[in-house]
Amino acid sequence: MRRRTRNATIAAVAATAAIALTATSAQAAVPVNTAPLRDAVTADGIMNHLAELQDIADANGDTRASGTPGYGASVDYIEDLLVDAGYLVDRQTFTFNSFTELSEPEMDRVSPDPEIYEPFVDFVTAEYSGSGDVTAPLEAVDLSLPPGSTANTSTSGCEASDFDGFTSGNIALVQRGSCDFAVKAANAADAGASGVIIFNEGQDGRQETLNATLGDAFSDDLPVVGTSFAIGDELATLLTSGEVVMHLMTETLIELGVETQNLIAQTPTGRTDRVVMAGAHLDSVSSGPGINDNGTGSAAILETALQMAALDIQPRNAVRFAWWGAEEAGLIGSQYYVDSLPKKEANNIELYLNFDMVGSPNYANFVYDGDGDAFGIKGPSGSDDIEHLFSDFFASIGEESEPTEFDGRSDYDAFISAGIPAGGLFTGAEGAKTADQVLDYGGLSEFEGEPVSYDPCYHQACDSLDPVADGADAELYAALNAAYGGALEYEGVISNVNQEGLADMADAIAHAVLTYAMSTSSVNGTAKASSKAAEKAGDHLGAHLFR
Repeated sequence: MRRRTRNATIAAVAATAAIALTATSAQAAVPVNTAPLRDAVTADGIMNHLAELQDIADANGDTRASGTPGYGASVDYIEDLLVDAGYLVDRQTFTFNSFTELSEPEMDRVSPDPEIYEPFVDFVTAEYSGSGDVTAPLEAVDLSLPPGSTANTSTSGCEASDFDGFTSGNIALVQRGSCDFAVKAANAADAGASGVIIFNEGQDGRQETLNATLGDAFSDDLPVVGTSFAIGDELATLLTSGEVVMHLMTETLIELGVETQNLIAQTPTGRTDRVVMAGAHLDSVSSGPGINDNGTGSAAILETALQMAALDIQPRNAVRFAWWGAEEAGLIGSQYYVDSLPKKEANNIELYLNFDMVGSPNYANFVYDGDGDAFGIKGPSGSDDIEHLFSDFFASIGEESEPTEFDGRSDYDAFISAGIPAGGLFTGAEGAKTADQVLDYGGLSEFEGEPVSYDPCYHQACDSLDPVADGADAELYAALNAAYGGALEYEGVISNVNQEGLADMADAIAHAVLTYAMSTSSVNGTAKASSKAAEKAGDHLGAHLFR
């Protein structure tokens, strides 16, 4: 099915008996009419919250990162609204090690054939990299070129012995593969390397620029960056002909034991042995206000909670909303929450719904692959029901959707690892939109001969309500806005939020939350969380790759 116009979709919905969207017997024993809540949870209401989050960032150094005043003010804003609405609200305080990049990094080839590489495109500073400004010869470390036929063939840098004979002071060139990036970087530092360049391994799906994390336990003070397979392969080829001199510069700040909070709000009524959870991370990256990532998810569940209270909905099962801190530092807040739960309380969580980026400007409708049939990584028993509820919803309103994998990129990770059924929605981040997806969802797959991602401002200062003023490509955003008939405009300014996609996501969120809030049966048939954790094989730790 290819994309219909908004008017055609509305007509289709009206033609299907005004589509009250009653839950099937797999999810509830009695019909659940979610239409009143879906009507109440609007893109306009969500955008009003996003405007408040933007104002908070503007007043606090253009960021809402965990541990900053902007994050604290974001928590205050949401907490005040929830208390006024009658929710039982609690702050859960924890500490983490924060990472901030203080200036734009540099990676240059000094010789031969000097070249300046573009930050955030050609290379990215590894999260928790140290600082340094070095110019030194490049030295390859146990590379596997051409790459093996399967992922994780390369063991480059994984053993201290890989650096036997390494010249102290050189910059190490290592390849992604079978061990964590932190292991490679630590071995390089122990061998006297002055910097580390890690390039992608080279198989299909392992060619793009690496957005890596070393983890908050990494302590060696040297610059570490990730780059693409193409650039790494080119540098390795040049080394076969002679010396290659590189320049690396990173300026970072790692602060230990920074205090931050999760915010938890629960309905005052409903069964507390069958808790339905919905969550979103509230923190931004340090470089921007995080309006799409993840202001949209945070604002969407906030508006859902507020409208449930305004409609005086009395849920059969208690609904617990969560706004997670320190997600961008490696899913720390949600992991802390799950780890802190007594076993009985964990078993009382019926399911977890995750919403991380639901308004991407060049969006697609992604649903987490709970049954694993698309990517082979399935969630605990019951996750398949959640996936089907969302995909059935999109089909019922005449919209396409497609699975996205449970790969550890967001806060569902702690829940599925603990055996709690989970699911959720996502509208895309740095990945490139395909031509087929343009047919399904609108938007652009190319602009001026270059691929266009779902969110061209992902993890940048321009993830804001005025991206062009904050550094985004004005022509690209004008083209995106035109492709969506003005859906990116908010108060006369092109924003980094697509309100067309956000409206459908808001409906899907309200539908799922209320369906499970009123359910009389368990998604996994036991009324308890599965004792079996997910069959996980992902390489992500939050937004970053760790191996």
